[in-house]
Amino acid sequence: MPPTIGRPQADEYAPYFERYISKVPAEGIDILGQLSTQIDDTASLFGALTDAEGDFAYGPDKWTVKQVVGHMADTERIFCYRAVCFARGEKVELPGFDENTYAAYAHFGARKLADIITELRAVRAASVAFFAGLDAEELMRRGKANGREYSVRAVPYIMAGHERHHGEIFRERYLPALRA
Repeated sequence: MPPTIGRPQADEYAPYFERYISKVPAEGIDILGQLSTQIDDTASLFGALTDAEGDFAYGPDKWTVKQVVGHMADTERIFCYRAVCFARGEKVELPGFDENTYAAYAHFGARKLADIITELRAVRAASVAFFAGLDAEELMRRGKANGREYSVRAVPYIMAGHERHHGEIFRERYLPALRA
């Protein structure tokens, strides 16, 4: 049975990520359970669109729906990699990444939205399995990425909040424009 992954303290992640962690309920949360169920809601939300709607962007400099879903998979993959490195005692600082460059080079528009959603689900399943296998000591290990220190246990909270963030933007900006 994996240990409970407690909510990280503010010194366990870069201040920028408070915007995501604050979206995760503060009381009585099983973060791995949250990640496991949240992906179903997200997949249903985006999966209700047609493939053509997946190519929609609500503004000229905004990502398409496919790019948003692909970005969520890429970001989770990167953050889980960071957690693997930190949990295993990596001492070398890891680089940051430019999400706009990643989205531009990914060619998500050439793929089916359903396939990108399937990828996001697979990435999430791998993330949950990884975190479930950690012990309390591994969860508290820290490492550096992009000039900031993180604990391993902060990462699943960042992931959950990041997914909520993009779901909110989708509901507030994409869906109204798609339905107009």
